[in-house]
Amino acid sequence: MTEQRKGPRVTNQRKPRGPYRKSAERREQILQAAYEAIDEHGERASLQDIADRVGVTQPALTYYFPTRDDLLLAVLERRDVVGKTSAGPPEGGSMVDGMVGSARHTTEHPGLAKLYVTLSAAATDPDSPAHAYFRDRYRTLATEVTQDFEHQQDTGDLRTDENAAHLARALLAVLDGLQIQWMHDPTVDIAAIAETFARLLAPQPTTD
Repeated sequence: MTEQRKGPRVTNQRKPRGPYRKSAERREQILQAAYEAIDEHGERASLQDIADRVGVTQPALTYYFPTRDDLLLAVLERRDVVGKTSAGPPEGGSMVDGMVGSARHTTEHPGLAKLYVTLSAAATDPDSPAHAYFRDRYRTLATEVTQDFEHQQDTGDLRTDENAAHLARALLAVLDGLQIQWMHDPTVDIAAIAETFARLLAPQPTTD
């Protein structure tokens, strides 16, 4: 009797079908509409405007995003993803390289930047719906930038006379502070200032 050989097991990875797929697509449409509306009008964008862009009723939005805060936080998460893709460091680049791109991204999307600053200020209250998002965001970014800075210090591309974790927090503080200053005065060239700060992170010349 010949033994039958079993071929490799094939995992069925079908895309969602039926109502679930339609629900996921509708949620994505609402999130994209909210992203665009807030990019144009900032936090003043109304739920009715967002619903009209998708072609649904305003109450229908609550099926996918029970509260306005849920929708706004989802927009900020989308902003993070888009920012890393379009304004993040170039391939093989460092966090410092992406700093200027991040500043330019802010000026190109003022509505989203204003939403970020507004919710960030409110999130200092532990009871704010956005508190956990910003707390976790800062922790994650600080860890990622610190690791990147430590690597650059090892390769001689970043000054080593300061603690990498402290420099990482300073970079995040500068980016957030520049956003606020630019909103008060759009003539402030925050991209140029970001470049200045990036130069301050370069290895310091040694003196004999």
